[in-house]
Amino acid sequence: MATRQKREIPGTSIFDGELAQKGYALNKMCFSFNSADNRAEFQRDEAAYCRKFGLNDEQETAIRTRNVLGLLAAGGNVYYLAKFAGILGLDVQDLGAAQTGMTKEAFKAMLVAAGK
Repeated sequence: MATRQKREIPGTSIFDGELAQKGYALNKMCFSFNSADNRAEFQRDEAAYCRKFGLNDEQETAIRTRNVLGLLAAGGNVYYLAKFAGILGLDVQDLGAAQTGMTKEAFKAMLVAAGK
């Protein structure tokens, strides 16, 4: 059986099958935030809500500390994490800025300069 070489980009977590499996519970929880009732339940007791979805210690710590890079490393997919960020009043550009270590303004300027 042939083995696939794992692609690496320095400073970036590649969301592959392995990371998707690792982050399943986290992403499932973030998907639940599509419901206003679930967002309210999370805000009432974050720890209990994380336990309800079976988050591991790494994921629960990243949620509690609002560590975007930690959430990505714990298997979070940015599209699901955007649901969590919405609870915090953040948007995807805030996540991109945190992921790249830039200010939001610098991140937006980089996107404009790149023609995106």
